[in-house]
Amino acid sequence: MKRAELWIGLVLVAGVVALALLSFVWTPFNPTGVGSAPRLAPPGWPHVLGTDHMGIDTLSRILVGARSALYVGIIAVGIAALVGVPLGILAAWLPRWGAEGMMRAVDVAYAFPALLLAILLAGVFGASTETAMVAIGIATIPAFIRVTRAGALSVLASDYVLAARASGTPVPAIAVRHVLPNIAHLVGVQASVSFAMAILAEAALSYLGLGTPPTVPSWGRMLGDAQIYLFSHPGQAVWPGLAIAGAVLGFNLVGDGLRDFLDPKLQEVS
Repeated sequence: MKRAELWIGLVLVAGVVALALLSFVWTPFNPTGVGSAPRLAPPGWPHVLGTDHMGIDTLSRILVGARSALYVGIIAVGIAALVGVPLGILAAWLPRWGAEGMMRAVDVAYAFPALLLAILLAGVFGASTETAMVAIGIATIPAFIRVTRAGALSVLASDYVLAARASGTPVPAIAVRHVLPNIAHLVGVQASVSFAMAILAEAALSYLGLGTPPTVPSWGRMLGDAQIYLFSHPGQAVWPGLAIAGAVLGFNLVGDGLRDFLDPKLQEVS
């Protein structure tokens, strides 16, 4: 059952990646310019998923929207991991008073939502994709710190790490050789789950007009544009909604599957 969840997640993620890659080389119509097609046309040929309120092909916008979602997710999770993993290892290495102080600061940061941070950054730097990525990345750092510290504490208490410390091995070398390889599965699971949350957060920010600009197709902005046509033309909200749900579900299932597949303790239990 767990393997089935992993494979389902991988198929969904692969589908999103395939849509994003396809958008680089082909879209049925111009995804950004107003076309000559009828506005709010129903699904049919040649517009397989219909057109939006500006006569733009919906399928073309879905394809490019996948690219935007993955772009935001990769950068946001990259920021969170590059900052959170080293800080998590540092928190595990600090004396008790130092670790407690750092974790209390992490708790405060954890309570600060990405949406509020994005609003603040948008007010200072203007709403943009880059602002959304930074806001989501910063808001995700505390989760990486917590997960990394919990795993690092377990590794640092092992006999081989104690022996390495007694032999005078430098702290950075111990972190790279012993800590990181043994917590890689934890970081991988957190990255997958955070990727799903980043896609969802970007969609929410774009829906509110604080993320991807109107000139770039985004699933969240498509939902925002479709809200006034929800009852007359529900397909305008269904397609981007399904795309967001599929991407988020896929990355969550991959995270759960990786946790069960890579954690030896869970394998022994199963």
